Amino acid sequence: MARKLKFDKVLLAVVVLLLLFGLVMVYSASAVARPGDVAKESWQQPLVKQSIAASIGLVLMVGAMTVDYQRLKEPWALYGLVLLSLVLLVAVLFAPLLNNTRRWLFLGGFSFQPSELAKVAVVAFLAYQLDRKSDRVGEPVFLVPSTLLVLLVCALILIEPDFGTGGLVLAVAAFLLFVGGVGWRYLGAGALLLLPVITMVVVLVPYRRARLFAYLRPEDDPLDKGFQILQSLIAVGSGGVFGLGLGQSVQKLHFLPMANSDFIFAIVCEELGLIGALTVVGLFAVLAWRGLRAGSRAPDAFGRYLAWGLTAVIVLQALVNISITLNLLPTKGAALPLVSYGGSSLMMTLLACGLILNVSQHA
Repeated sequence: MARKLKFDKVLLAVVVLLLLFGLVMVYSASAVARPGDVAKESWQQPLVKQSIAASIGLVLMVGAMTVDYQRLKEPWALYGLVLLSLVLLVAVLFAPLLNNTRRWLFLGGFSFQPSELAKVAVVAFLAYQLDRKSDRVGEPVFLVPSTLLVLLVCALILIEPDFGTGGLVLAVAAFLLFVGGVGWRYLGAGALLLLPVITMVVVLVPYRRARLFAYLRPEDDPLDKGFQILQSLIAVGSGGVFGLGLGQSVQKLHFLPMANSDFIFAIVCEELGLIGALTVVGLFAVLAWRGLRAGSRAPDAFGRYLAWGLTAVIVLQALVNISITLNLLPTKGAALPLVSYGGSSLMMTLLACGLILNVSQHA
């Protein structure tokens, strides 16, 4: 067992700041009553549900910080996590439709998104494989199980359908394989094989094709396909340098859909301006720095790749969310980690942060 030192207090401070900031922004973006809201019970309101998820997530984070991360290398723990993720990904395919998708499992008024747990499971599995087979990363004994799991998870997520999360898992897996020493020829061959599949998945599905065209020219359909991104850009632009003030957003008044979740960064820009937006970006930059630093100082390869992979999951998702808000990428449901409304994302992100902080305790 590696020697324990003090955990990274800078990283912990950034995580807590983003969490508290997220709770404030979820309340601000959700404070306007919508039709039917008066009839709902208080525990169903976004801030209350987000606070419950934050409490559970903090318990998971503290637990992940307390138990030695190397316990995750034990077969029962690692394969149990992978198996649980696969079972939940299959189970969700039989869940009731919600917004024409099957992404959530429902229990007692609460919901859970299995794909969020699958991100952690894939990173842990790849870190384990890279640790055990570091001298054979170019051989079938490593490539076959690693590739099969990643493709299986991505396929199950895509069936839901959830193209964005599947693409994120694939991108993080490619990053880990690259830093783990897998040669360009294997990564290049994989990209060439997947490119036609990804193109078909985007072009042949009407709503994804419409999103792509809306991304290229949103002004051509301002009242339908281009409406959301145009309202997002209006929110970003109207904030100016200093913003309209906390709670003073206009776009959250039923103009910008998903204002408290997928497009919460637009509300940040509108209410807190360029200064608030750059502060959020800066906090994620610090999180990336400290997460990569924790991995580089890990005492073993498993800890290194675990910290790097989980950091990549959080930071890459943040970049995707911010890019969508600014119309740098096509519109796709993607939460801003630790900030957006969404219990599953928040709980699993805090669990991932706890594992990174655990790695930072060892040298």
